[in-house]
Amino acid sequence: MTTTIVLADDHPIFRDGLRKTLDDSGEFKVLAAGCDAEEAVRLTREHRPDLVILDLSMPGGGLGATRQIAALGDAPRIAILTVSEDSNDVADALEAGATGYILKGVTASALTKSLRSIAKGEGFVSPGLASRVLLAIQKGNTPTGDRGVLGDLTHREEEILRRVAKGLSNKEIAAELSIQEKTVKHYMTSILSKLHARNRVEAALIAHEAWKS
Repeated sequence: MTTTIVLADDHPIFRDGLRKTLDDSGEFKVLAAGCDAEEAVRLTREHRPDLVILDLSMPGGGLGATRQIAALGDAPRIAILTVSEDSNDVADALEAGATGYILKGVTASALTKSLRSIAKGEGFVSPGLASRVLLAIQKGNTPTGDRGVLGDLTHREEEILRRVAKGLSNKEIAAELSIQEKTVKHYMTSILSKLHARNRVEAALIAHEAWKS
């Protein structure tokens, strides 16, 4: 199935090259491309894509556009594609509603692979940034590589977190576990509090780090 995309970047050569790369992949179809935050939001409302790709430093600000798009009804997945390696920028983007954060300069194959994951709802942060982001998120709390950070979770909370880490939505988790979606939301509130995470993407990153150790 083809993933539809709206992208926004203020550099015409990069924007055109990205559009061609995605269209040529056979997996993605770019419906529209803009050059600033205002266009990104307008084109998203108009075309209702599966995925939106935003530059962080474009006119109007990628973070502002992320917040507006994430607040739309039936909002698409959002990927930030940028040169910034600042861990605060990554954390801010995830908090604003981005599902993934990709550094410019990646190969075409690496880009399409990461976008494929983001389109499925799986949290993604470019390799090398994840550990720094998690340290910024925790702000002196229990180290994320230690399984102890998950020790306070109940069995049900861990069941839910494992599914969040796989990219499942609350609705999908509810169906798998035969519980109500509002119950999943209740558990997610508790999980985020216990992990000191601001959103489900951060929670998924924390879980991945803990479970791989």
